[in-house]
Amino acid sequence: MASISQSVVAVILGGGAGTRLYPLTASRSKPAVPIAGKYRLVDIPISNCINSSINRMFVLTQFNSASLNKHIKNTYHFSAFSTGFVDILAAEQTPDNPGWFQGTADAVRQSLRHIHNLEFEYILILSGDQLYQMNFAEMIEEHKKKKADITIATIPVVAREASEFGIMKTDEDSCITSFIEKPKADLLKDWSSDTGEEMKKAGKVYLASMGIYIFSKRVLYDLLRDEYPHATDFGKEIMPNSIGKYKISSYQYDGYWTDIGNIYSFYEANLSLTDELPPFNLFDENNTVYTRARMLPPAKISGTTLEKTIIAEGSIIQASRIQQSVVGIRARIGHGTTIVSTYIMGNDYYETLEMMAENFSNGIPKIGIGERCYIKDAIIDKNCRIGNDVRINGNKSLENTDHALYSVKDGIVVVKKGAILPDGFVI
Repeated sequence: MASISQSVVAVILGGGAGTRLYPLTASRSKPAVPIAGKYRLVDIPISNCINSSINRMFVLTQFNSASLNKHIKNTYHFSAFSTGFVDILAAEQTPDNPGWFQGTADAVRQSLRHIHNLEFEYILILSGDQLYQMNFAEMIEEHKKKKADITIATIPVVAREASEFGIMKTDEDSCITSFIEKPKADLLKDWSSDTGEEMKKAGKVYLASMGIYIFSKRVLYDLLRDEYPHATDFGKEIMPNSIGKYKISSYQYDGYWTDIGNIYSFYEANLSLTDELPPFNLFDENNTVYTRARMLPPAKISGTTLEKTIIAEGSIIQASRIQQSVVGIRARIGHGTTIVSTYIMGNDYYETLEMMAENFSNGIPKIGIGERCYIKDAIIDKNCRIGNDVRINGNKSLENTDHALYSVKDGIVVVKKGAILPDGFVI
């Protein structure tokens, strides 16, 4: 019997244009967006695969993919004696297909010609923009045990969240009997499922699709190439059309999972890492999150009061106070500055003293955050230059707006990558 590493190939979807995460996706794809100060979103599904003994992965990319390609190339190297790989499959125009990827199913269909030479029995399809820790080996075992054609990972949700997802109903054997994409509130009463006593008590009686699928190889080929050669999306077309024709099993997951769909969910997911017992555990040795090893010096902190704060390596911090914040690699924060409930992504490089002097003579602030600043409820993208005495005070009363240097979404101020905010700037 083939081991998981020999029988499974994973395909990680690089996502579309990511407009709801703008401006973080203005120059990078969603899976390349930095999280937790030192990782990128794509590290999550790749790490989950490695921790589940799945080491053959394809990442499908299309939009703004340069930084994602560079990150994967610089990060994931398997031993010369291993069959493991993480390969980029970029959308490409070919004589028989002049178009780009039109959706999740179309992306996988167009990529099959690169995948079909490999020996495998099952294909695991993942999203590149979710935060969770999951053992796919258990899901694959369940798929085999039930002799399923397709297995969908599902998560119980409350009524308020149900209209944002594809919702399924299951029978007593956890086989999916019906599926509805993003149901309106008035339809929900007919869509509850038996999710178990604990979930019912929490009001989580709707089974939502997590966008994580296992297909038996033959079934995937039949669906994408023969039965629905023009279907573009798994959730809207392939899954609803497969119910009744194929044996589709629900694999219920009860752990922490969040879909990083918009600026608010991204902000919340990052700040929740600072909790006493965070829902997503970066300190779990059995679920290591892998990323690029940068060989940076340890963080240096002088005279700063820190409370519930994560600080990545290579940072130089002289702030007076940092509270409930995530501070990314190579971040620099000046004297007298206060940071509250903010995600600072950090910087891609250090400035030399000569560069600092030259920029100072031209009135350009140092890279990082200056002195005596106050920053609250914000996301500071990479390589920003924030001068002295700058005030950024995100709050719900701020209107959504898009400025050349920053955007405001749901009361959160997002300072754009590489933005220069002069001394005394106020948002």
